[in-house]
Amino acid sequence: MIREFAAGFGTLVRGFGLWRTHPRLLALGLIPAAISFLVLAAALIPLGFSLGGITAWLTPFADGWISGWRDALRIALGIVVFIAAAVLSGLVFTALTLTIGDPFYQRIWREVERSLGGEEPTGETGFWSTVGEGLRLILLGALVALLTLVLGFIPFVGGVLATVVGVLLSGRLLARELTGRAFDARGLDHDARLRLLGAGRARVLGFGVATQLCFMVPLGAVITMPAAVAGSTMLARALTDRAVVDGSADLTGEGTTHA
Repeated sequence: MIREFAAGFGTLVRGFGLWRTHPRLLALGLIPAAISFLVLAAALIPLGFSLGGITAWLTPFADGWISGWRDALRIALGIVVFIAAAVLSGLVFTALTLTIGDPFYQRIWREVERSLGGEEPTGETGFWSTVGEGLRLILLGALVALLTLVLGFIPFVGGVLATVVGVLLSGRLLARELTGRAFDARGLDHDARLRLLGAGRARVLGFGVATQLCFMVPLGAVITMPAAVAGSTMLARALTDRAVVDGSADLTGEGTTHA
């Protein structure tokens, strides 16, 4: 399991490798990523400046505490609130970027498919399907952010627990969303995708966690997004090929290159 988890990290690293071999292609992916980043930054920056007021509003019971304990509680809670916001923003960023940048990212994943060899999948993702998947990702992201916030209230371990759970769950959602284009091209339905993702659970999680951690670095999301699209295409190919070899998944649908 650890080896597979590490392989997921390695898949994102391979995606970054395309910056060396196809810099112009990946540079196209920076455009929608930068637009999405600016939109989200406009929301996160005011949130950062408002954390003091937010934490005071959430903890009125601490008004009568000794100042040291009160400040420690509110600082810790402020960190948790910001982590929850960062988790949600990473998922919103992905949904928004993939929607507005679909033509750019289609070029990236198709080039990756060609570089991997074999017959190139011919299916495409419709615009409204992309929008629907994006809205679903945002909704699930809101639930993850809420869970992260609730966990943050657990005494002593809340901050660490909220961070770990938030990164793991959001990473899983990111991996599922990013591999969607490659699976669409193969004509795979929802059940087939779940079987593939489940069979490669550790690798999928490793890829998603690596991507989420990069997204949490300032400006990391912008640089990482094109590489994540490339890496997710490699991940989808690896999962599909392994399922065919092992006979562990029923891959059906028009547009699939693996029978």
